[in-house]
Amino acid sequence: MDQIWLYTLMLSSIIPLFLFFLPNLFRKQNKKAPPGPKPLPIIGHLHLIKQPLHRFLQQLSSQYGDIYSLRFGSRPVVVISSPSIVEECFTKHDIILANRPRLLVGKHLNYDSTTLGAVSYGPLWRDLRRITTLEFFSNIRLNSLSHIRLEEVKLLAKDLFNKGRNEFVEVEMRPKFSELSFNVIMRMVTGKRYFGPEVEGLEEAMVFRGIARDVFELSGASNPVDSFPFLRWFGVWKVEKKMLDVRKKMDDFLDGLIEECRRNGSEGGFDAENRTPMIYKLLNLQESDPVGYSNQIIKGIIMIMLTAGTDTTSVTLEWALSLLLNHPHTLEKARLEIDTLIGKDRLVDETDLHSLPCIQNIINETLRLFPAVPLLAAHEPSEDCTIAGYYVPKGTMVLINAWAIHRDPNMWEDSLSFKPERFEDKNGDEYRLTLVPFGLGRRSCPGVPLANKVLGLTLATLIQCFEWENVGQEKVDLAEGFGLSMPKAVPLKAMCKARRSIIHTLASI
Repeated sequence: MDQIWLYTLMLSSIIPLFLFFLPNLFRKQNKKAPPGPKPLPIIGHLHLIKQPLHRFLQQLSSQYGDIYSLRFGSRPVVVISSPSIVEECFTKHDIILANRPRLLVGKHLNYDSTTLGAVSYGPLWRDLRRITTLEFFSNIRLNSLSHIRLEEVKLLAKDLFNKGRNEFVEVEMRPKFSELSFNVIMRMVTGKRYFGPEVEGLEEAMVFRGIARDVFELSGASNPVDSFPFLRWFGVWKVEKKMLDVRKKMDDFLDGLIEECRRNGSEGGFDAENRTPMIYKLLNLQESDPVGYSNQIIKGIIMIMLTAGTDTTSVTLEWALSLLLNHPHTLEKARLEIDTLIGKDRLVDETDLHSLPCIQNIINETLRLFPAVPLLAAHEPSEDCTIAGYYVPKGTMVLINAWAIHRDPNMWEDSLSFKPERFEDKNGDEYRLTLVPFGLGRRSCPGVPLANKVLGLTLATLIQCFEWENVGQEKVDLAEGFGLSMPKAVPLKAMCKARRSIIHTLASI
């Protein structure tokens, strides 16, 4: 009896695997696939994977070239780390490669893959792109909400000033940058602060923080079911249950938030001066188009803003300040530029950023060395195509290794060194294909203008207002940690003190 049960279990495991790999058995022999290491049966190349993944993939590219193939379980993967091939992908094949792979995180945490980041290319994606571009990332909308970004940066400066008014104090910067990023996005979207000392609804804020933490953890975690879909039939992985639990909490929270904002809107919450948080604009549009602006669409927009616009910003700020602490001459150069052009009688403002090229060069160089998303969001061809002369079948996961491109010595002189001056006297077209932290093509990140404003304003304010030093004699450790947005392995701690020449300005915040 035990043998019969064992044979039944083995057959139930082998048959699904056979069905998954059957198409590969009949692939046309005259199709030239990208090179790559020899896979093992069933698991493919998963046994080779090492962390951090972007470094491991770069090592493979040195062996197999700028385009090569892997297999993660039953999922075929093509990895690209060449600007010329990236250009081919997002010009010749831009529409074909505009889909996203169907992943479990998209199903459960991105509302059945209906958010801007997870949805397949088509009418819904075009509607979502239009909504976010017009209602959130247009110059008019960003300018109308500039007061939120300025207030949050001032609150950060005030907090640091209170700690280090007269002497250097040690500050852990990661939570500071994280709270700033979350509050900027959530105030622009909902009008509410959820972090820091001036939070009104503490209980609601605590619930939100827990949900946000769970979403980030599950979004960045590897999921065996994505590589071996048949495992869902056996129920051996608990990750899906965790996602369902978080989805329920997220739904309840966002439903309550939408209803609260709907009540506030009916009581005069819509601002004629166009300074209204985004959710009120969406609810207003929902009245005339209930289907196009359904609650699920609104919740999906909030979630994609949360996941795409917060962690990436805080991580970049942490890397930027770490690099400046290790290169004090660059920090002093940026401070001199600010003192010369802005002075010390007022704080820097967003309107000043265009006249502070040193700050933008620092941001560009930080994004080059430490892109917040080292592997761009995966693409998936909607039909068979040929890339760089190689056959890439429909359904393949296409990964762009931005980290490898940014450090390619053939593209960048002294590619491993921090040299913001490399961007001086250059326009964006000169490094359009070699600096791709926000992606390329129609699926590129629409939030670049907002990211540049938050990064520029925060970095310029910290440089203008404070003296910065390393903790101890050692340089800041620049080792990379694991995660969706490549955090520092060791959170940044720095010594901070208010500059005497600007104390009177800080004290007036």
